[in-house]
Amino acid sequence: MENGDDWLAQDKFHHVLFCFSVTIFFSLLATRTRYAFLRRWSLWVGSIISLIAGAAKEAADELGFFKSAGASAKDAFADVLGILIAVLALSLYKSLFSRVRPDQSSQVRGLQMV
Repeated sequence: MENGDDWLAQDKFHHVLFCFSVTIFFSLLATRTRYAFLRRWSLWVGSIISLIAGAAKEAADELGFFKSAGASAKDAFADVLGILIAVLALSLYKSLFSRVRPDQSSQVRGLQMV
């Protein structure tokens, strides 16, 4: 199952990059929807979809659908690491840019009063 499965193999980088990308994509997609529930929980939505995709890939590996040695706990760890990095990046992005934006309504009101 895990013969020759190194921690620093290129395959692990692919797992991290894939889950990072899926989490970012679906989280940002969820923030653009008209449903407030999905916007509010967008990080969770992206993370869960990414985790499901990673688990499905590992299940397919174990069943022999891809040319691999089978499912790997190291691959699953790399998937979770990619998700955590994406959540951290999105959280930092959200916290930085939510503070920088000026209050647009006060500027507009100030211009209309003049």
